[in-house]
Amino acid sequence: MRTGWLAVPLLAALLVVAGCGTDSGDHRARPELVVGSAADPESSLLAGVYVAALRSYGFAARAETADDPMARLDSGAFTVVPALTGRKLQSLQPGAVAMSDAEVYRAMVAALPEGVAAGDYTTAAEDKPVLLVTGSTAKSWGGSDVSADLSTLLKHCAGLAVGAVTGRPAPSAVGTCRLPAPSEFPDETTMFAAVRAGQLTAGWTTTADPGLPADLVALADGKPALVRAENVVPLYRRNALSDRQLLAINEVAGVLDTAALVDMRRQVAAGTDPQAVAGGWLAEHPLGR
Repeated sequence: MRTGWLAVPLLAALLVVAGCGTDSGDHRARPELVVGSAADPESSLLAGVYVAALRSYGFAARAETADDPMARLDSGAFTVVPALTGRKLQSLQPGAVAMSDAEVYRAMVAALPEGVAAGDYTTAAEDKPVLLVTGSTAKSWGGSDVSADLSTLLKHCAGLAVGAVTGRPAPSAVGTCRLPAPSEFPDETTMFAAVRAGQLTAGWTTTADPGLPADLVALADGKPALVRAENVVPLYRRNALSDRQLLAINEVAGVLDTAALVDMRRQVAAGTDPQAVAGGWLAEHPLGR
C-alpha cells in the first residue's frame, strides 16, 4: 500500500519535470534576437520589418548595422539579415545566370555558407533594376505612352544610350542585348532630365524606388525574365531560431509587396525612423491573420 501512495507524488514530480522541459522553448526565456543590416536607409528598413515581425510574435528583437552584415551573421553576432535574392546570389556566385525569382532563390540557397539558411522570399515584393524611357520612346517601340515591355528593347539594341546613378549597380545586358557602359549621374533628378531631353534612351532605377517619375515609362519585365529577380529574403543562422521565430520571419513573405515597400521607403526618405515605419506598416498588416 505504501508503494502505491509513493507512486502518486513520484508521478506528479515526473509530470512537473516533463512540463518544465516543454516550457524550455518559451520565447520569454530566449535571448534578444539581433537583425543586422547595412547602414543605408533601404537596408535599415528591411531590418525593421523583420524586427517588427519577431516582436509581433512576442520575441525580443532589435536592429543593428554593420559594414559587413553577412560576416556578422556567419560569426553568430547577428541572427537574421534581410537581403535581396539577386544581389546576394551575385555576391556569392558571380556570373550566375539565373533570372526568374524561383531560379534565383534556389541558386542563392545552394550558394549560401554552411551555417546560413534562407527563409521564404517575398514573391510580391521586389526591388529589381528597371529601365525608364519617355512615353514617345515607349510608343515608338510598339507600346503605348504609358506602358511598354522590356522585350521591345531587344529590337533597338544598337545605338542605345543608358544612364545610372553613380554607385548603383546596373545590368550589363538585357537578354541578348549587351548594353554600353552607362553614363553616370550624381542623382536621379539629373539622370531623368537627360532622358526627357533625349540625351539618354533610358535610365536605370529600381522597381521599389519611391522617386519614380510619373511622366516616364518603366519597361515591364515579363516571362522569361530578362533582368535578374531581386526579392526580399531573410537569411538566418542555422539552428538559431525556434519554429515560431522562423514562422514569424517567414510570414513577412505573404504580406509584404512592392507597393508597401515603396510607401515605406518614401516615409523613410522624408525623415521618419525606419523602425517606426516598419512597425506602423506591420500594425496595419498583422501577421498570422
